[in-house]
Amino acid sequence: MGLTVSLEETVRTEAKSNSNVHLVLVDGMSKLMTRQVENFVSSDIYVGGLKWNIILAADEDSLFFGLMIRDSKCIGSNWKVNCTVKLTLYSDASSLLHWNNQTRVCFEANNTAVLVSIPLSDLEESYTVNDKSVFSAEITEVKPRFLDVTSIPRTMGTAERIKLMEVESNKSKFTWKITRFSSFTGENNSSYQFTVGPRRWYLRMCPKGTLEGKGNSLSLYLHASDYVTGPKANTLAVFKLRVLDQLKRNHHELDQQFWFGSDDHKGEPKFLGLDKLHKASNGFLVNDAIYIGVEFFYVSTTEDVI
Repeated sequence: MGLTVSLEETVRTEAKSNSNVHLVLVDGMSKLMTRQVENFVSSDIYVGGLKWNIILAADEDSLFFGLMIRDSKCIGSNWKVNCTVKLTLYSDASSLLHWNNQTRVCFEANNTAVLVSIPLSDLEESYTVNDKSVFSAEITEVKPRFLDVTSIPRTMGTAERIKLMEVESNKSKFTWKITRFSSFTGENNSSYQFTVGPRRWYLRMCPKGTLEGKGNSLSLYLHASDYVTGPKANTLAVFKLRVLDQLKRNHHELDQQFWFGSDDHKGEPKFLGLDKLHKASNGFLVNDAIYIGVEFFYVSTTEDVI
């Protein structure tokens, strides 16, 4: 228990002493290191009038840790942002930073992120305690070019704790039964909302397809809606979309992972071809009824640390 408190105290102390830093305490590092969760995105960070995010991803041997500029003003090719970035990974053994990388970076259309690589063996041995690690990005001397930016100076750093948690099996599934499927005339239809983790969610189905699936596929999407608990932060969902086979249980399924913002969706415009959907022996459409579902495996929860 003492080790966990020490990590949190490190986060609070660093945030109070560095106004342009954002710290993330990641609870559930093993899910990243084993790639059950493919990537990690922090809450939005606002420094120099622009929006940034800390990002993490792993391969077989290393963790990639970085900072990405993700501001809506940074579109097209005619923009640049010069700044100094310090990426830090903290060790709980001393409650002091043990590893950091500071560099001058030019962010532009073809270079929207700065990344460093950390061996997983080092990460696990020296920088992970009780499945938790602390990362930070400090952004200073921000000088945008060809951008209309209004910068509001920060008086204190920001910090958050993001937990990557497994969804309990008895709360992980939602199934939507649609009767009189052939009677749908609209372009799409949505389920009622349901709660998993910190968010409400709903499914949206386009019976005759949308985008590249229009006219040839059933399109299916998961939408993130309101926040039930915690701050309005990006929310991870690792989930599976499915159309149920009512005859042989040979369901049509698609695995997905996504960090959902305030009103995001993720799915597939060509989820299930209409020829396969209407083939009686496939069991997807029986007596003009279809069952559409989603199963959650992991979600994230976020809380402010200071």
